[in-house]
Amino acid sequence: MRVPALALLLALVTGSSGCGYHFAPVRAGGAPAGTIAVASLENDSYEFGVERQVADAIQRAFLRRGGLAVVDDPEAADLVVRGSVQPLQTSRRSFSSVRLVLEYEVTLALALEVARRDGTVLSLPGQLLSRTEIYQASADVEVTRKNRREALRRAAEVLADRLHDALLEVVRR
Repeated sequence: MRVPALALLLALVTGSSGCGYHFAPVRAGGAPAGTIAVASLENDSYEFGVERQVADAIQRAFLRRGGLAVVDDPEAADLVVRGSVQPLQTSRRSFSSVRLVLEYEVTLALALEVARRDGTVLSLPGQLLSRTEIYQASADVEVTRKNRREALRRAAEVLADRLHDALLEVVRR
């Protein structure tokens, strides 16, 4: 009887140590520690709809990972994210033996500012706001276009998660 209980206790202690998970900051009663809104981003690139994709990714990151409650009205939020999607950089990454492009890479860069309700702008690290993703080329233009959209979606998700983590660090200070 004592051996299984000891084994269970040992498994719980070992399994929970160093896992990297932590509790998000909350106020009394379990409510998030503040609110955030994503204002309409500007699109300085030629990629249609990428600014909405980035804004949606930022909102999903805060909804999924917690810490700050997402609100629609920037006037009612404790923090407001504003800014723009910079022109996308696309380049060829690898070639076949007959000089056909096999892979491309696309870099998504954001110029964002996060302001408190009183107008104070929070500083964010520069490397936080740029991400390069690789996607496969294809003889079919539609497949290449779909792969590019997926690469941009992945880049937007990574940048949104980075923004989430950085803002929670700033809010905790």
